[in-house]
Amino acid sequence: MRRYGDRDPIAARATGQGALAIVRTSGGGSLDLLARVFSRPQALLDAPGNTVIYGWIVEPGAFRRNAAGPNETRRAGTPDEPRRVDEVLVSVYRAPKSYTGEDGADISCHGGEAVVKAVLETLRKAGFSDALAGEFSFRAFMNGRLDLTRSESVMELVSAKTGEAAERALRRLSGVLEREFHQIREKLLESLSAVEIFLDYPEDEIDGEAAGPLPYREAAEEALRRLETLAASYRRERLYREGAIVVIAGRPNAGKSSLFNALLREDRSIVAENPGTTRDWIEASLSFEGIPVRLIDTAGLREDASDPVEEIGVGRSREMLENADLVIYVIDGTAGVTGEDRAFFSTPKKFIPVWNKADIAPSGSRPAEIFLPEKSAALSAKTGEGIETLCRIVAESLLDSQACPDAGDSFSAGEPPERPESVHGLSGWGMGLGSDRQKDLVDRAVFSLREAFFLADKKEPLELIAPFLREALNSVGEITGEISTADILETMFSRFCVGK
Repeated sequence: MRRYGDRDPIAARATGQGALAIVRTSGGGSLDLLARVFSRPQALLDAPGNTVIYGWIVEPGAFRRNAAGPNETRRAGTPDEPRRVDEVLVSVYRAPKSYTGEDGADISCHGGEAVVKAVLETLRKAGFSDALAGEFSFRAFMNGRLDLTRSESVMELVSAKTGEAAERALRRLSGVLEREFHQIREKLLESLSAVEIFLDYPEDEIDGEAAGPLPYREAAEEALRRLETLAASYRRERLYREGAIVVIAGRPNAGKSSLFNALLREDRSIVAENPGTTRDWIEASLSFEGIPVRLIDTAGLREDASDPVEEIGVGRSREMLENADLVIYVIDGTAGVTGEDRAFFSTPKKFIPVWNKADIAPSGSRPAEIFLPEKSAALSAKTGEGIETLCRIVAESLLDSQACPDAGDSFSAGEPPERPESVHGLSGWGMGLGSDRQKDLVDRAVFSLREAFFLADKKEPLELIAPFLREALNSVGEITGEISTADILETMFSRFCVGK
């Protein structure tokens, strides 16, 4: 059974369904194996890196019958023609200038499922092994082509639901986050090395800074500030990565389904004049300014639902409200704010009040205490007026709900230094954390540094402080993969898809 770390030549499909597909190969000797099943073997073997070769994938040892009829005898000594599998373009890569850092090739073939399976089966016959999940990225990491933060961004790109999410993943893939962690690590090394030298040679001063309780404390404090800023970015980055649940709610006939259709720009929900038309919830996926959202249209909320089916729908609507990250609460502008509307406003649920049917509602009928500027919207789901404003408010509300700094919330050792940048300023950095693993390790590093400063402030000996600095340094090293174990790597890369 194959394991991560094996050096066998590997192959796997690297693209989804489509007219064309890419079958990726990598590993020492992979080009020699591929030449066995390529119609122009010498051209492939002589090809320099980063070039494309045209030809056919052919079956080794499998031949087509001669053109002679079934009752005719074939002439002895006539070579049979290898059976062709598919017409392809082969992109050749030479180590170390490849994705994995190894020799390899990307085979561009036709995308039909039968064709791809035939190409892969032919490669197996040639000697290739099936790639494990994430094995190409694993080899790129082991060969120094990617660190762990950039490796994780590969899967972020694959699963990105919006253009903004893909752009943020691309920034991490470019190495911005990796460089930030390297700089943080250098700051921690500066402080820890000073502590360890002072422990070994206490009679000497280190550039005059060893007199304090913690040598080079400023370097460690800067590392802490930067780590806390990254930790504070996590919730916002997760919002772009995983999205949010937004529920449209309100009384019957307020125009919820019309608004749902208007946001989707298609007729998905049934719209009628009769109240209670929507009996169950319906959902769709869309983006609010780059934030992926699961938008849910619900049955109208009212206490006096007499129809048993409508009553079930109202109950399901309340269940959806419990799971919502944000509620768009629609009010019928022609009817005004009712007691049931005000009862909903008193709930702790985060919501945006929407004054619908603004094109026909009486002027001046909106209550000022409810419809505050920048926190509500007046619109017409029928004409589309005000829809863009609502989309902007929804995006801002979702971002604001994730902007609360959560780094160090569970820590008790003192107060963190002031952050160097606001959380909102992180959006342009491309340095937000991209995974739960990164967040957990940053939290560990922050905890260790806060404990180190707590002990330093109490004038505790450096022998007690140094282990916390080492723990912070190790946590940062584990984020990029400078410190790693086989178990950690296998667990992480096994979550990738095959072909990446």
